[in-house]
Amino acid sequence: MGVRAGVVVCITSFLLGSLFTHWIADSLTLWKSPVTDEHLWTAALYYSILTKGPVQILYVLFGIIILGGTTIFWSFNDLEAGNLMFDGGSIFLYGVAAIMYAYSVIPNLMDKFTAIPPHHIKDAFPRLLRTPTLDLASNHLVCSVALTGVLILQAGRWWAELADGDDEEGYLSEKVDGDVGEEKKSTTPLAATA
Repeated sequence: MGVRAGVVVCITSFLLGSLFTHWIADSLTLWKSPVTDEHLWTAALYYSILTKGPVQILYVLFGIIILGGTTIFWSFNDLEAGNLMFDGGSIFLYGVAAIMYAYSVIPNLMDKFTAIPPHHIKDAFPRLLRTPTLDLASNHLVCSVALTGVLILQAGRWWAELADGDDEEGYLSEKVDGDVGEEKKSTTPLAATA
């Protein structure tokens, strides 16, 4: 169980780090008010650079996503109460992030940002690119929040199992102490009468 949880945490952290690299563009469109044409051009240029990267990066990313999902399902298959609650929630959130990325982010990037029109930074931003640029930033945020939820659920699972382990050890030590005390009580009267 510990290895599987470690793999899930490492993969989720890696995917979060991958999403955080987009902060240079996403922060300009989500958190800076008002959103100017200059901010939108910067974000669109960044997304355009992403589309020109080697396709092997996507293959590696999808392989990592599949490994993480497989590991969570494998851990869920133990059918223990903690696994059903924490891994069930993790599967849902991980699935939301993976589906959002595969069916919204990647197609949006490939459809709209493979070729952006030539421009100067002070030019007016095209209306056709405004919504896709803002959608990409929002989708990155949704994926980041979902993956953060996976990390929180895995930490909660660890904490709950740690607390259960402490309770079991306390119960066992009380049980052993109680059994030893009963043996002393039962052997003492016999020794006194003999």
